[in-house]
Amino acid sequence: MMIGEMDVGSVVGYFRGKSILITGSTGFLGKVLMEKILRVQPDVKKLFLLVRANDVESAKLRIQSEVIGTDLFRVLKVKHGVAFDSFIEEKVCPLVGDIMYENFGLDIIKLRELSKDIDIIVNGAATTNFYERYDVAFDVNVLGVKHVCAFANKCTKLKMLLHVSTAYVAGEQKGLIPEKPFLMGETLKVGTHLDIESEKNLIKQTRIELEANCCTEKAEKKTMKELGLKRARYFGWPNTYVFTKAMGEMMLGHLRGGFPVVIIRPSIITSTLKDPLPGWIEGIRTIDTVIIGYAKQTFSFFLVDSESIMDVIPGDMVVNAMMVTMAAHLEEQVQVIYHVTSSVRNPAPYAILAESAHRYFLDNPPCTGRNAGRVWLKKMRFFGTLGRLRLYMAMKYKLPLEMLHLVNIALCGVFSRRYNELSRKYKFFMQLIELYAPYTLFKGCFDDVNLEKLRMAMNKDQNNSGVYYFDFDPKSIDWDDYFYRIHIPGVLQTYASLSYI
Repeated sequence: MMIGEMDVGSVVGYFRGKSILITGSTGFLGKVLMEKILRVQPDVKKLFLLVRANDVESAKLRIQSEVIGTDLFRVLKVKHGVAFDSFIEEKVCPLVGDIMYENFGLDIIKLRELSKDIDIIVNGAATTNFYERYDVAFDVNVLGVKHVCAFANKCTKLKMLLHVSTAYVAGEQKGLIPEKPFLMGETLKVGTHLDIESEKNLIKQTRIELEANCCTEKAEKKTMKELGLKRARYFGWPNTYVFTKAMGEMMLGHLRGGFPVVIIRPSIITSTLKDPLPGWIEGIRTIDTVIIGYAKQTFSFFLVDSESIMDVIPGDMVVNAMMVTMAAHLEEQVQVIYHVTSSVRNPAPYAILAESAHRYFLDNPPCTGRNAGRVWLKKMRFFGTLGRLRLYMAMKYKLPLEMLHLVNIALCGVFSRRYNELSRKYKFFMQLIELYAPYTLFKGCFDDVNLEKLRMAMNKDQNNSGVYYFDFDPKSIDWDDYFYRIHIPGVLQTYASLSYI
C-alpha cells in the first residue's frame, strides 16, 4: 500500500464535484460526515441520502428534523446565513429506499440515473443493537452489504466504496489485533466454518416454523434474538451485532468489483472532540449509560477492570479519518482496513473515566427526584471479573429476591407485583452485564499501523484560521480534560434534551 504525501487542500479538493451516496445518514456518524463534507467542500456536487420513508416528502421531512435541524449544523447555518436552506436543497437529495432490499427498493429508472452519477459510496447503515433479532441484523448488516456491492458494480464512474464496520469484529481476542480482512467462511472458533448462505436459510426456516406454530410477536422476537446470540457464540463472537458485521465484511471482500474498497473499523465512538462543536453526541451510547447511571446514583457498581484499556475515539476524528482514507486511495484497486482506535497510540484506562466523572459530579452536583434534591455522591465500585460480580449480585439482590418470593407464596401472592417487577429488573441487569462483559473486560488492543502510515503522509498544513481540518491522531487528546470538560457535559446535555430527566 503506497500513500503519497497529502495535505488539507488535497483532501478537501478530492470531494469537489463529487456525487456521494451515503447510507445511514440519519445515524450519529452519518450526520457528522455529511456536515463536515458540506462545510469544508461546498462545491461537492450532490449528497444522495438513502432514507427509510413512505415517500419523497416524508424523506425530506425526516432529513430536516433528524439531520439538518440538529445543533450539529449550527456552524454551517451561520456560514451560509439566509442562503442555508437553498444551499441544502441544491446539495442534498434524499432517496426513499433501504439497503435491506435488492436495488435499495428503488425503481429501475431512478436506479439507472443514480448509477451513472455516483462517484463515492459510503455505507454507514447498520443495526448496532448487541441483542438484535438475528433476522433483522442479518438483513441489514449482511444482506445490506450484498445489495450495496451489487449497486456499486453498476456504477459506471465509481471511484470509492467506504464501508463502516467496527473494531470489535475481532471478538474477544487478546493482545495486538491487526488490521486484516476476514476471509469468506472464517470464524473465531477453531473447528468451525461459517457458511453465510446456510445462516440465511436457517433464518428463513426458523421464520417458517414460528409462523406455522402461530407464535405471538413477543415469542417470535425472543426466539430470533436468542438464535442470533446462539449462532454468534457458536462461531466465537460475543453477540449478534459484531457477528453480523464480520459477515458483512466477508461479503464485501467476496463481492467487491474493480474499485477501491476501504473498511473503517472504529472502536467505541464518543462525542466530538472539537469539530464542528465540542461534545456533540446523539443518544446515550455504551459507556454513556454508566455516566448517566453514576450521575443519578442508580449504578453503584459496574463490571470493569479499572486498569484495563477503554478504547474510545471521538466521532469527529472517525469522520476525519474516513475522508482522508477516501482521498488517499484515489482510484486504486485495493481493499484496505483501517482501525480508527486509541488503544495503541494513546491508551485510556477505565480509571481515567471513573476519576473524571467523580471529579465532575463533585464540582457539579447532579440533581434528581421530584424535588430536584442533591444526590449523595459515592464512588463507583468496580468488579474485575464476571464471577465476582455474579457472586455480589447473588448475595445482595438474588438472595433477598428469593426470600421475597417465599414470603409472597406464604401470603397468597400479596407481593406478586413487586416480586415480578424486581425479578424483571434483576434479569435485565444480568443480561446487560453478560452483553457488555466482552467490552468492559476486553484484553486486546487494536493495531493501527495502516492509519499511522496515513498520519505520517498527511502534511499538517493549517488553514488561515489556524485550525487543522483533519486531525485523527488520538495522541492529541488529553483524556482527563476530554471527559471532564467535553464528553460528560455533552452526554448530560443530550440526556436532558431527550427528556429522560
